[in-house]
Amino acid sequence: MAETVMRAAGIEAGYGRVQVLWGAGLDVREKESVVLLGANGAGKTTLLKVIVGLLPAWNGTVALPPQDVTTWRTDRRVRRGMAYMSEIGVFTGLSIDENLRVGGQFIEKSALKRRMEELYGDFPDLAKRRTTLAGALSGGQRKMLGIAKALASSPRLLVMDEPSAGLSPLFVSQVIEVLSRFRAEGLAMLIAEQNIAFLDLADRVFTLDGGRIRFEGTVAELEADDALNKAYFGLA
Repeated sequence: MAETVMRAAGIEAGYGRVQVLWGAGLDVREKESVVLLGANGAGKTTLLKVIVGLLPAWNGTVALPPQDVTTWRTDRRVRRGMAYMSEIGVFTGLSIDENLRVGGQFIEKSALKRRMEELYGDFPDLAKRRTTLAGALSGGQRKMLGIAKALASSPRLLVMDEPSAGLSPLFVSQVIEVLSRFRAEGLAMLIAEQNIAFLDLADRVFTLDGGRIRFEGTVAELEADDALNKAYFGLA
């Protein structure tokens, strides 16, 4: 079995006195793409924030094996090989070039320079507009920049929150196409989504409902479950 690159177990967390997660957990293995599927309000963003260190866990653990990183700050997790892309994904007041530099701030300058040129090769539309402010880009272009920014540190694990947010079906397809290329290169990914189109990227699927993990398995196993099939695919 492939090596585990991230494991979250028994996560309980919330905001103030409001508990959102109830013993939630999942894992991502080396070179694996995992989709965390759930509706709005299911707790997906909260779980990702705990995993990347933006929100403390009330109970449970987060590990980047062999280290337990539950109490680590976000920057330490990034240095350890984790990258995070929020729904917004970019700093709108910074240029494309500046966003990439922020994304790769924890790697050596020479390595970052090489990495940026690699990414400009992967995203030629961004290469043509390096000095353009991210706020002047279209929604689809911002999403591509968000992906490139997250990849600037050459992460071992890319964690993404709703990459389909605000995008038309055409741009969603383009995002999936881009991510499939990096998946083929062996990048491990954890993608929180409510758009089932992203299941095309999934090696495994977890479903989150009411702050609890309700299912873990392959896409085929998800489709074979009548109740889940109806809930997520609209089929009886």
